[in-house]
Amino acid sequence: MTQLHDGTTRGPIPDGFVRNVSKEDFQEALGAIFMPTDQWSNTFTPLVVNNGSRLVLIDSGFSNNGAPTTGNLVANMRAAGIDPNAINTVVISHFHPDHINGLRTKEGAAVYPNAEIMVPAAEWAFWMDDARMSAAPDAMKPLFNVIRRVFAPMAKDVKQYEWGKELVPGITAVDAKGHTPGHTAITIASGNARLLYVADTTNNPLLFARNPEWRLMFDMDGDQAIATRKRLLDMAAADRIQVSFYHAIFPATGFISKTASGYDFVPAFWS
Repeated sequence: MTQLHDGTTRGPIPDGFVRNVSKEDFQEALGAIFMPTDQWSNTFTPLVVNNGSRLVLIDSGFSNNGAPTTGNLVANMRAAGIDPNAINTVVISHFHPDHINGLRTKEGAAVYPNAEIMVPAAEWAFWMDDARMSAAPDAMKPLFNVIRRVFAPMAKDVKQYEWGKELVPGITAVDAKGHTPGHTAITIASGNARLLYVADTTNNPLLFARNPEWRLMFDMDGDQAIATRKRLLDMAAADRIQVSFYHAIFPATGFISKTASGYDFVPAFWS
């Protein structure tokens, strides 16, 4: 498994970023982990898995569709000795732009032309529904448009998967709904060893694992997102499973321990 850094964005903290916590309390929490309190930094970390017969990319970053400080996945993949043309499968956890835009350049070219693209069936059913797009609030319509730009040219070839199913040998989809209707976590298993890729079950775990009941503005179903977060982090802590995060500080992997009020993220300290 290879964690690959796509980049970082930084900007002002949006009002209502955490819906059930004041901006001042959120800034205090940022200061407690030695982060700037006047801005929010977000990192993006896709994962490549080599199961011995297939190269599988989990989530895809931005390509050249995002901020100038993102879109580094392909360059870092090559630096790690991985040829993007050799990627056999791309597994998408959900349809937010930072996870799907890297499938297609701004100019429209497929970034992984030889890869099968696999997406959660529940996510496809929600976002690719024309009636739902027409009825969506104006603020959500740009997101529907991004999703159509990425997937419409390949729609007939996209493979939809169900939770609980093994997608390729050793890689299984896990129900993680709440952040979006089809949001999916991934377990990677080899013998007795397991890793849990939680995608956006938490944003930065130094904040959102420690405070599992915080309601992030991007969680579409806040109550379900909290329940999912606790369920997956409880499992990771109880079973001592290594965890991979999309939005943790690179290399975005480590372990979870349970505390009286939440969870601690313990980074992995080996290479």
